[in-house]
Amino acid sequence: MLSYRAAIPLSNRTLARLADLIRARRAERRCRWRRLSAGRQALLVLAHLRNGDTYTRLASGFSIGTATAWRYVREGVDLLAALAEDLHAAVARAGRLAYAILDGTLIPIDRLADQKPYYSGKHRRHGLNVQVLADPIGRLVWASPALPGAVHDLTAARPI
Repeated sequence: MLSYRAAIPLSNRTLARLADLIRARRAERRCRWRRLSAGRQALLVLAHLRNGDTYTRLASGFSIGTATAWRYVREGVDLLAALAEDLHAAVARAGRLAYAILDGTLIPIDRLADQKPYYSGKHRRHGLNVQVLADPIGRLVWASPALPGAVHDLTAARPI
């Protein structure tokens, strides 16, 4: 297998912040040993989120198993999700802006046993509907939960 070095267009501050969150979680759980340090785990998570690297590629690049890569990414994403604002705080922040951008996307998925709710007639494929609220610069303010693809964009954008 061939390997190469790659760059992630993110600041060191982002890496340090996520590594601090991971260290705190490990201390809270009294974790004695992990295959990767908190900094390397943070790098793995950011590589997956920013570059879209697959778990297999991440596992190979960080010399860990695929299941371990999945578990590390899941843990990092959960820590980042806990930092996210709730809908009311996001709407209050968006209210202070000159304008906000609301847009939706369909995240493609493989077919499931119960296919009908996930089929989007608009896109003519199966997927999950996610609505995103962004500021004028394009920074994420809020993202809706992933809903079945058959849910209309307006319905998905309404608060739960």
